[in-house]
Amino acid sequence: MTSSPWRDPALPAAARVEDLLSRMTLEEKTAQLYGVWVGAATDGEGVAPLQREMAAEQDWDELIGLGLGQLTRSFGTAPVDPAVGVRALAAAQRRIAAAGRFGIPAVAHEECLAGFTAWGATAYPVPLAWGAAFDPGLVAELGRRIGHDLRSVGVHQGLAPLLDVVRDPRWGRVEETIGEDPYLVGTVGAAYVRGLESAGVVATLKHFAGYASSAGARNLAPVRAGVREFADVTLPPFEMALREGGARSVMASYTETDGVPVSADPRLLTELLRDEWGFTGTVVADYYGIGFLRTQHRVAEDDAGAAHLALAAGVDVELPTLRCYGAPLVTAVREGRVPEALVDRAARRVLRQKCELGLLDEDWRPEPQGPVDLDSAGNRALARRLAEESVVLLDNPGGLLPLAPGARVAVVGPRAADPLAMLGCYSFPCHVLPHHPGVPAGVTIPTVLEALRAELPDTEVTFAPGCEVTDPDTAGFAEAVARAAEADVCVAVLGDRAGLFGRGTSGEGCDVADLRLPGAQGELLDALVATGVPVVLVLLTGRPYALGRWAGRLGAVVQAFFPGEEGGPAVAGVLSGRVNPSGRLPVSVPRGPGGQPWTYLQPPLGLAGEVSSLDPTPLYPFGHGRSYTEFAWEGEGGTGVTELGTDGSYDLPVTVRNTGERAGAEVVQLYLHDPVASVTRPDVRLIGYRRLELAPGESRRLTFRFHADLSAFTDRSGTRVVEPGALELRLGPSSAEVRHTARLRLTGPVRTVGADRMLRCEVVCEAVAEAPDGATNGAVDGSAD
Repeated sequence: MTSSPWRDPALPAAARVEDLLSRMTLEEKTAQLYGVWVGAATDGEGVAPLQREMAAEQDWDELIGLGLGQLTRSFGTAPVDPAVGVRALAAAQRRIAAAGRFGIPAVAHEECLAGFTAWGATAYPVPLAWGAAFDPGLVAELGRRIGHDLRSVGVHQGLAPLLDVVRDPRWGRVEETIGEDPYLVGTVGAAYVRGLESAGVVATLKHFAGYASSAGARNLAPVRAGVREFADVTLPPFEMALREGGARSVMASYTETDGVPVSADPRLLTELLRDEWGFTGTVVADYYGIGFLRTQHRVAEDDAGAAHLALAAGVDVELPTLRCYGAPLVTAVREGRVPEALVDRAARRVLRQKCELGLLDEDWRPEPQGPVDLDSAGNRALARRLAEESVVLLDNPGGLLPLAPGARVAVVGPRAADPLAMLGCYSFPCHVLPHHPGVPAGVTIPTVLEALRAELPDTEVTFAPGCEVTDPDTAGFAEAVARAAEADVCVAVLGDRAGLFGRGTSGEGCDVADLRLPGAQGELLDALVATGVPVVLVLLTGRPYALGRWAGRLGAVVQAFFPGEEGGPAVAGVLSGRVNPSGRLPVSVPRGPGGQPWTYLQPPLGLAGEVSSLDPTPLYPFGHGRSYTEFAWEGEGGTGVTELGTDGSYDLPVTVRNTGERAGAEVVQLYLHDPVASVTRPDVRLIGYRRLELAPGESRRLTFRFHADLSAFTDRSGTRVVEPGALELRLGPSSAEVRHTARLRLTGPVRTVGADRMLRCEVVCEAVAEAPDGATNGAVDGSAD
């Protein structure tokens, strides 16, 4: 028989939590509100900026004696064999449960931005590559697999996905984003959340909200976004991931907007997130974010004051380790400076989540069953497929690609023979192993050079690095130029080195002043082009770089955004022709290196014009990408104006046919143009898309089901509305190319919309059969997004 009501799984979670709370002391309740980071360094090169000040040595036995809310990164702090890590985490959980009066284990959390950040776990493509694939279904499978791996070793919560929308590509964390468009970020991010949550892992949306809008593209800087930009660009991906993905946790951003730090903002963390959106999960602090209210924002005079502000705003859990929510908070409550009701509110949310995870049950098992394989064949196959779908062929003007059989190939560049060129800063080899020299990567990562030689076994492939990623030394140019001059084609593999806090050219804290290629790589590319040998530029980067300097001078341009452990074979497959490229740009590629910040979401005043000598038009626009096959689009409907109410809907069909000789994928994109509105609007913005894989000669009919809600925006009063008036729906293969247009006029009153509005454009896909006379007939196959 169950000893206490809170242990009884037959009772509702709310009743169990209330019973447990009534039995807890103040100290036991606060113990549920923080994590502990065992093994985290407090000094040395591995410590992040500000970590020295915020971290402190603490007694483990003393900390767990009252219970513990979370365990921080048992696998992601140092290289640990997964089988050993499972046993160590299970032992720690048994010890935590035995030490406390109630026998409750901790929630174990880990990073999982581009795979489980653990030694020996699959290193998948970074989120910017997810955006390039335009394939939410595949990203949902990615989330499910990562979630399965997390649960297989006893982890309950994943700190992902990142739903910040790129506003300035100089920002170091662009690689962690999904792109520069809120609809793309929201749909792909929600898919990842669905996958992670389906495996029983608590997905944590970050960084809520505004982190990527920092002034000057600097990490952890104030945000200058206006009210409407915040509402219409920053927030929608989070709303979509909560409503459609079912995320159970949100991470408060480090940033401050208009003088108010997020971790001290009840308007954002309580009124919007909970009261308007109906979120019932936990809000966790970004690492040391509560202490930063005192040290960085200076809105609290001591740790107790910081704890009070954060609790009042709605931050339930202090991460990564204890500072403000322990003794300083208890003392402040005892002295009447902080209401105990705030502690109860946060503890209630934490314990409810533990209840959902089974951690309040008497029969919880700390040690997962079965063998541990964090880089299975299935994982690698998924990593390969996502990498292949994400590679973007930016240009191929003379048909240089695929590489001709038997052509002599010179591979040049500092990224060609380095396995780490494939990985982003939150992969374990780039995030942790730099502080453990001599420890192997833990996973096999073929380089572009190795993969291309395997792909073309009968082709002569030579190699010279030419230069390093950031070193200005040009001594290696001569050998690189010589190898290129001897070849029929030169493949220049250039790009970024992922790292943290200035130790890389891309990654957290690796912000840049402009978008020139790092180091001497641009000069190397100039030298290779000057040989007269056709040059294929392959970029392995975490952000877009300005390429206008080489416009019209290159034989082909291939962009891969840190494509993961299987990225080498994916890129080589595109070069050889085994893979037909199908990636599309999730961020615009600028022509020149200056003039930031810039994205495609500009109102008319932000577009090119005679009033300025600076032309912001990108070299390659958002959504752009080429293929080795051709597609014909056939629109339907008349050329007139269709009227519908401000609560109405409209179906826009288009038939796409593969007219080439090989299978390929087209990404059909739907954009909204609002000619006149009460506030300025982006000239175009994405409101729907569908990735369409077609065999040679195959056709598919897509119907985009537009609802007037998708035209909603925030008006001058701060209210989200649908306004009557003219609209244009534009179908095209990128944001800059229009294939078909439908003109609409919304009629009726201005309509206020809320959290129950339509967030996405449904897309119905139908097979098309050939008619005897060569016409086409539609046959529904039941496929819809």
